[in-house]
Amino acid sequence: MFLVKPLTYMNNSGSIFPEILARTGADLQSILVVCDTMDLPVGQCRLKRKGSAAGQKGLDSIIRRLGRQDFPRLYIGIGRPNRRSHVVEYVLSEPRGKEADALEEAIHIAADCVIRLQDEGLEKVMNVFNRRSVDG
Repeated sequence: MFLVKPLTYMNNSGSIFPEILARTGADLQSILVVCDTMDLPVGQCRLKRKGSAAGQKGLDSIIRRLGRQDFPRLYIGIGRPNRRSHVVEYVLSEPRGKEADALEEAIHIAADCVIRLQDEGLEKVMNVFNRRSVDG
């Protein structure tokens, strides 16, 4: 298993994937992209087999670079700002209070998901993990 964090801007995070796949011999089903999403409440996590970028700039970069969108991804919810005009500021700001606590817990849940994926496989972990992230 490898952990890769691109050193590029998020909008160009897909640039590393062709080289990583070539160096490791990995296929798309053996990678897991972890990213934030405003489409989930703060701290909620969701594991998916594939999907569109849904406006997430990092995922869009990866999909464009790979020419495919059928790779697993783990979303960590950050919620939405009160006003649409504040999206960039909201995404880049430091979470505080209950939001910070919820995100800290989400990081622990996400780490557990990654570890379990190694032994249990995507389908089984999705069944347990997605239910857990909704039900608590």
